[in-house]
Amino acid sequence: MNLDLTDIGLVTAVIVIAALFWRSHGIRERALIYTRRFCEREEVEFLDDTVGPEKLALIKDRHGKRRITRIYRFEFTVTGGERYPGHTYVQGGQVQRVELPPHRFTPPPDQIH
Repeated sequence: MNLDLTDIGLVTAVIVIAALFWRSHGIRERALIYTRRFCEREEVEFLDDTVGPEKLALIKDRHGKRRITRIYRFEFTVTGGERYPGHTYVQGGQVQRVELPPHRFTPPPDQIH
């Protein structure tokens, strides 16, 4: 079997694309797990058990350097009646923050007067 430079280039391109896809999938899984735990801690119901990629952006990190940030969108509810959008921000494979917009909340039964 003879391989020329074009064949080697194609094989390399396929391997690089597969590696990027694999890494992206792993980062999304980390965002999903973190978001699920965050919603439990905040006592909101994480809907559809999924996060979806919304966009890539250049956002400053805590050192002031602009870095590629993956922003994932998810939905949650508090009362079961409304769906609210939330966002999970991931830089370099690490979740940086989760943002929830203003939303209704149900106070615990012992705090209702």
